[in-house]
Amino acid sequence: MPDIPLTTVLVLCLAALAAGWIDAVVGGGGLLLLPALLLGVPHVPAAHILGTNKAVAIVGTGGAAFTYVRKGAPVNVRIAVGIGGAALLGSTIGALFAAGISSDVLRPMIMVVLLAVLAFVMLRPAFGTQAAGPAAGRGRVAAAILLAGLGIGAYDGFFGPGTGTFLVLALTAVLRLDLVSASATAKIVNTCTNLGALVTFAVQGNVMWGLALPLAACNLIGGMTGAHTALKRGSGFVRTVLVVVVLGLVAKLAYDQWVA
Repeated sequence: MPDIPLTTVLVLCLAALAAGWIDAVVGGGGLLLLPALLLGVPHVPAAHILGTNKAVAIVGTGGAAFTYVRKGAPVNVRIAVGIGGAALLGSTIGALFAAGISSDVLRPMIMVVLLAVLAFVMLRPAFGTQAAGPAAGRGRVAAAILLAGLGIGAYDGFFGPGTGTFLVLALTAVLRLDLVSASATAKIVNTCTNLGALVTFAVQGNVMWGLALPLAACNLIGGMTGAHTALKRGSGFVRTVLVVVVLGLVAKLAYDQWVA
């Protein structure tokens, strides 16, 4: 690992703390932490940045998932783990095709999808504020495994930005969950996918463990705090954060597409 100034480490720790909180509430924390790592250690190979990011993220998502379950969030762990297994497979498949897909083509497509999602959420004030109807049947669970598992998992494998947010939206729409339950379920799914990616990066020697450890501790604090906040403030609060994060996603993708 290269020598990193203490001030840089402290700034990265603050970014990891904030990213953990955002990710626990509604997903999208990687949009803060990954650019921070790229700016903080610019001369490190990209694979090391991605591997270190996964080592940090799995601690935050795991801590948030644990907090949600321990605090009694209404989440079906069996369904969440099933979707997580499918997402792990999907992300592996997506990674295999990553080299043949241009991000310049994908970014405008994702921006269109995000803007459509934003319009939907804004025009449907009740979306995700409460569970809609009885528990999901086998058909909806199967659809969630295909969409939130294989589909979004594959997206995470070849592109990635906003995966947690897409998971929350998909789980809310398909399983008819409220946003707090969807966030809790998404954290379990994210933990599964992060584990698979981390193992791959670690085997390849692409994790800067000396930097990852302090950042992971901060990300854990942020993740557990974010889960507490979401449970305490409820779905209305999560909906507000969702709108802000989606706007941030669109702005970040637009910047990468036309400015950077």
